[in-house]
Amino acid sequence: MVMLEDSKRQAIATELADLKALQELLIETERALMPAVSSDNEIQKRFNDFLSDDQKNLQTIDAVINRFNGGVVQPRETIRQYIEQVHQLMAGDTLSLYQKTAAHERIKHQAVMTGLIIHKAAQVVGDDVKEAIGPLNQVNFTNRAHQEQLKGVMEILGTRELTGQDPDQGVWARTQDAIAALRGVFEGITSYSTRD
Repeated sequence: MVMLEDSKRQAIATELADLKALQELLIETERALMPAVSSDNEIQKRFNDFLSDDQKNLQTIDAVINRFNGGVVQPRETIRQYIEQVHQLMAGDTLSLYQKTAAHERIKHQAVMTGLIIHKAAQVVGDDVKEAIGPLNQVNFTNRAHQEQLKGVMEILGTRELTGQDPDQGVWARTQDAIAALRGVFEGITSYSTRD
């Protein structure tokens, strides 16, 4: 069995504290966004589901932290400053609902990446660490699923903001979206090939 150096254990613990702080921020931003989406039952339901899942995820993260190091580490100062900036933006009126939702999705992305980095670190440092952080895999999975759902919410809110109308969600519109994405891929490959 590989014993983890104290400095590396502390680094992973700090990353776990950052993840907890981000998870708490997700819950706060979801609560802040709920009144703004109350007129759309589908989006409100999604945010309710996000909130429920994120509260469970926070409990899981707390359990992992306690199991890993007894829960005595604080998040980085940069994370605390970031959280304060997000609080100010979410409380203010300089951002539209779409922009606030996009900011929320970026927080979700940061939480996903933080969780994945902890997972990858645990893979290489030892079985005891891997076992301690094992429950984070479900948190990572849930956060990643939320990220994809948030993209759909942002599509609706952004289109409404720009046009006053809902986006076309039909099969033909989705086909056009897929064709546009493929065209972008092929144009990127062609552009890359001609540069080489």
